[in-house]
Amino acid sequence: MTPDASQPAVALLAEMAQRLQAEPDLEQTLAAALDYAVAAVGADDAGVLLVHSGSRIESVAATAPVIEKVDQLQLEVAEGPCLSAFVTDRSYRIADTLTDTRWPTWSSLVVPLGIRSVIGVQLGTATADLGALNLFGAAPEQFGDEDVAVAQFLADHVSVALAHAKREANLALAVDSRTVIGQAQGILMERYSLDPQQAFSVLRRYSQDRNIKLRQVAEEVIGGHPL
Repeated sequence: MTPDASQPAVALLAEMAQRLQAEPDLEQTLAAALDYAVAAVGADDAGVLLVHSGSRIESVAATAPVIEKVDQLQLEVAEGPCLSAFVTDRSYRIADTLTDTRWPTWSSLVVPLGIRSVIGVQLGTATADLGALNLFGAAPEQFGDEDVAVAQFLADHVSVALAHAKREANLALAVDSRTVIGQAQGILMERYSLDPQQAFSVLRRYSQDRNIKLRQVAEEVIGGHPL
């Protein structure tokens, strides 16, 4: 169900909180979050920057291709309201990118792309910094202080849903990796008459010698690559 921007913000956010928890994976959680973010504050577009492995930041979701470019530019020039929101744990609002002086390089690059108003709020929980939720408007002065407060409230709910989705994704990946490694062990056991521990030791030694992940070694064995 697509959120209706005419709904009162409180009702919209309550509906969002329920829907996000029901989304089956990280990608659909992000897509739903952006739909609600746009509707809740009357934005034209939205995007999400996520942190991977504690340091790598990536643009992972956007409502339009131009927003992917806008978010990517923040990473390329190492400045912007959404990047600052993540780094400083604060919310930022740009009334007009044409006149704002806090992120001059980035602002000068996005004005020609039709971005004039911006809100950047951090995504995070008590135990993890997740990234930033970014809202964009084509008109100057499109967002006020109330919109920033709504965006922050929304970001709090999105953060909980994202943290849950990431845990589920990591769990699924871990289970899949164990399955792949187990298959490779079985192949080595049959091929070389090894017991399970010996087969795992071969995989681990090959992984260490080549400095590649154990899962990659297992995939090579399954693919028929000789060790």
